[in-house]
Amino acid sequence: MKIAVTAESDQGLGSPVSYHFGRCPYYIFVNVEDSKLTDSVAVPNISAANHSPGELPVFIRRNGVGVLLTSGMGSQAVDFFTQYGIEVVTGAQGTVQQAIEQYLSGQLRGYSPCPQSQEHGHGHNH
Repeated sequence: MKIAVTAESDQGLGSPVSYHFGRCPYYIFVNVEDSKLTDSVAVPNISAANHSPGELPVFIRRNGVGVLLTSGMGSQAVDFFTQYGIEVVTGAQGTVQQAIEQYLSGQLRGYSPCPQSQEHGHGHNH
């Protein structure tokens, strides 16, 4: 299984989780086999400054990712990821490694819209 985590830096598993999935500086792609993290790679988010709705789910899927962990995301973005068969999990905190370990242990599950999207009344891609 391949998991992507939004990240503030390119320090791999030690990178802090980024709050904003669409504008995060990096995605950390992590391969997991038998509940063990086998390898990871930091990939710059080339669309961090400017992205179109639906663009990032295509990018994530092309990299073979099945699960995206992030701190927050709007409902429209979740819908785009779901269309590509990517499970979205929000509420991730701490480091990339901590978020993945919480996901694998079942402590981190599901999705809830980020407050900014609810306040604005739309599914902005947070």
